[in-house]
Amino acid sequence: MLLTFLFLILILGIVGLIFIPSSQKLIMRQFALGITSAVFVSSLFLWLGFDHSTPKFQFIVDSLWLPIYNINLILGVDGISLFFIILTTLIFPICLLASWSFDKGEVKTYLISFLGMELVLLLVFTNLDLLFFYIFFEAVLIPMFLVIGIYGSRERKIRAAYMFFLYTLLGSLFMLIGIVYIYLFAGSTNYESLSVINFSAYDQKWLWLAFFASFAAKVPMLPVHIWLPEAHVEAPTAGSVILAGILLKLGSYGFLRFSLSLFPIASVYFTPFIFSLSLLGVVYTSLTAIRQTDLKRLIAYTSVAHMNLVMIGLFTGTVIGVEAAILQSLSHGFVSSALFLIIGVLYDRWHSRVVKYYGGLTHTMPIFIIIFLFFTMANLGLPGTSSFIGEFLLLVSAFEANSTACFFAATSMILGGGYSLWLFNRIAYGNIKMVGFDLSLREFMIFFPLVLGTLFMGIYPNLFFSAMHATVSNLVWVDLWL
Repeated sequence: MLLTFLFLILILGIVGLIFIPSSQKLIMRQFALGITSAVFVSSLFLWLGFDHSTPKFQFIVDSLWLPIYNINLILGVDGISLFFIILTTLIFPICLLASWSFDKGEVKTYLISFLGMELVLLLVFTNLDLLFFYIFFEAVLIPMFLVIGIYGSRERKIRAAYMFFLYTLLGSLFMLIGIVYIYLFAGSTNYESLSVINFSAYDQKWLWLAFFASFAAKVPMLPVHIWLPEAHVEAPTAGSVILAGILLKLGSYGFLRFSLSLFPIASVYFTPFIFSLSLLGVVYTSLTAIRQTDLKRLIAYTSVAHMNLVMIGLFTGTVIGVEAAILQSLSHGFVSSALFLIIGVLYDRWHSRVVKYYGGLTHTMPIFIIIFLFFTMANLGLPGTSSFIGEFLLLVSAFEANSTACFFAATSMILGGGYSLWLFNRIAYGNIKMVGFDLSLREFMIFFPLVLGTLFMGIYPNLFFSAMHATVSNLVWVDLWL
């Protein structure tokens, strides 16, 4: 019932926005913010009512669609999807609050796109049917395509929107072929039914590659990462926050939910390939980030580096590695979202993202600089923040799997210090180049939940690990190794 209630709120919100007159912009903003806030509060009850002791799916919603063909819309929550749902419901009201003064184009379409995107993302994270997962996985592209293509900030926004759309869509066509083969082989696309079916090693390898083509483009992994910096640069601030905070998690979630559990033999077989590709991505994108002059492009490359580090953790084949990868994904959702919002604050004031135009903001915007420093340190993995726990445990699990891989993965922390501290130093210190006012109350309230979440996850991570432990242990010991 609780999941149904979440979706019902969002559907009613979209319908309500349609009937509000376009001239009532403030009412539309308040209504959309109220809807997303209600969804976030409701999602917390999923956590409160979640049974930590079982790996089984909870809050099941079973809707018959094509029962004669054994294809049904089934929704459920387990320890893997729980925190991705809460992260999604938290980020959207923050994005709408950050877009409060955004007045480019039709506001109604903008707000409907965001509510529609939240609805589809929640369906992705709760779906237990492969065919419906594919449908919603691809449906996310439509509202984000509109957000980038219509509300982007520069002339290249159309090109960026098509790059985002085509890169992610083309990869997913291979996954669709794989899903069709699975249905013809097993007679069902139900995830729980498929989890007890043993595909041959040969079939697993081809199916794994089909799913890899889709998920790798979403992470993104090299060499299909080109669309991400372009999309980030052209998207409005809220669009960049959704991209970094949630959409990049679809790739790692897909690997975790489907590739590791349904194709365990192939996952072990392709682990060296994933390690090599991820390490190349970590080092290459970190070095590329250091030489960027555009603020958004720099943070975009750091996002690729962090998500490739997550991929190493996922494929270590250990409970600690998978749990650390999930926690690092959540941490990245908080920290990268905050960094893009920080850039948005600067862009709202001076309409420039070129690093050299900024300097000396410590003197004119001290509260802003304190928050910027906090998230810069969190991005580095400072002890006490969520990134430290995730990265430390990731490196521990990587060392157990392959010490050489761990060595190269650890370079991300050194290179991360290079680009993060360089960026902070250029903006915070030196001669005053821009004179502006400090954070408003609205802007401060945007960052407050992200600061709180980053600290809470870093100081008391066991609250998160305890909820996911049963599910992850079942995935690793039952699905992957037995």
